[in-house]
Amino acid sequence: MTGIMWLGALLVVSGVMMLALTAINRGRLSESHTDPIAGRTLEPSHRGLRFLEWRQYWLGILLVLLGAFTLFAWALA
Repeated sequence: MTGIMWLGALLVVSGVMMLALTAINRGRLSESHTDPIAGRTLEPSHRGLRFLEWRQYWLGILLVLLGAFTLFAWALA
Protein backbone atom coordinates (compact mmCIF):
# COMPACT_ATOMS: atom_id res chain seq x y z
CA MET A 1 0.00 0.00 0.00
CA THR A 2 2.87 2.40 0.68
CA GLY A 3 4.15 1.64 -2.82
CA ILE A 4 1.15 3.55 -4.19
CA MET A 5 2.02 6.51 -1.99
CA TRP A 6 5.61 6.53 -3.24
CA LEU A 7 4.42 6.22 -6.84
CA GLY A 8 2.14 9.23 -6.38
CA ALA A 9 4.90 11.25 -4.76
CA LEU A 10 7.30 10.31 -7.55
CA LEU A 11 4.76 11.36 -10.18
CA VAL A 12 4.20 14.73 -8.51
CA VAL A 13 7.91 15.44 -8.12
CA SER A 14 8.59 14.31 -11.71
CA GLY A 15 5.83 16.57 -12.99
CA VAL A 16 7.15 19.59 -11.10
CA MET A 17 10.67 18.89 -12.38
CA MET A 18 9.34 18.57 -15.93
CA LEU A 19 7.53 21.91 -15.61
CA ALA A 20 10.63 23.62 -14.25
CA LEU A 21 12.94 22.19 -16.92
CA THR A 22 10.53 23.17 -19.68
CA ALA A 23 10.43 26.75 -18.40
CA ILE A 24 14.20 26.93 -18.01
CA ASN A 25 14.92 25.51 -21.47
CA ARG A 26 12.66 28.00 -23.24
CA GLY A 27 15.36 30.62 -23.42
CA ARG A 28 17.15 33.24 -21.40
CA LEU A 29 15.43 33.96 -18.13
CA SER A 30 17.00 37.38 -17.76
CA GLU A 31 18.92 39.90 -19.81
CA SER A 32 20.02 43.33 -18.82
CA HIS A 33 18.44 46.12 -20.82
CA THR A 34 16.99 49.57 -20.29
CA ASP A 35 13.24 49.99 -20.48
CA PRO A 36 11.88 53.48 -21.17
CA ILE A 37 9.28 53.14 -18.40
CA ALA A 38 10.93 50.91 -15.79
CA GLY A 39 14.55 51.93 -16.33
CA ARG A 40 17.19 49.22 -15.92
CA THR A 41 15.66 45.78 -15.62
CA LEU A 42 16.66 42.12 -15.91
CA GLU A 43 13.44 40.99 -17.55
CA PRO A 44 13.86 39.70 -21.10
CA SER A 45 12.48 42.09 -23.66
CA HIS A 46 9.43 41.03 -25.70
CA ARG A 47 8.79 37.88 -23.65
CA GLY A 48 5.05 38.47 -23.32
CA LEU A 49 2.74 35.75 -22.07
CA ARG A 50 4.08 33.04 -24.38
CA PHE A 51 5.58 31.20 -21.42
CA LEU A 52 2.05 30.46 -20.14
CA GLU A 53 1.04 28.34 -23.13
CA TRP A 54 -0.22 25.06 -21.70
CA ARG A 55 0.65 23.06 -24.83
CA GLN A 56 4.32 23.12 -23.89
CA TYR A 57 3.66 22.05 -20.32
CA TRP A 58 1.02 19.35 -20.86
CA LEU A 59 3.27 16.44 -19.89
CA GLY A 60 4.32 18.00 -16.59
CA ILE A 61 0.74 18.98 -15.79
CA LEU A 62 -0.42 15.45 -16.58
CA LEU A 63 2.22 13.91 -14.30
CA VAL A 64 1.28 16.22 -11.42
CA LEU A 65 -2.42 15.46 -11.86
CA LEU A 66 -1.83 11.71 -12.01
CA GLY A 67 0.35 11.88 -8.92
CA ALA A 68 -2.22 13.96 -7.04
CA PHE A 69 -4.98 11.53 -8.03
CA THR A 70 -2.84 8.59 -6.90
CA LEU A 71 -2.09 10.24 -3.54
CA PHE A 72 -5.75 11.12 -3.07
CA ALA A 73 -6.80 7.54 -3.83
CA TRP A 74 -4.17 6.25 -1.38
CA ALA A 75 -5.45 8.61 1.33
CA LEU A 76 -9.01 7.36 0.92
CA ALA A 77 -8.05 3.67 0.95
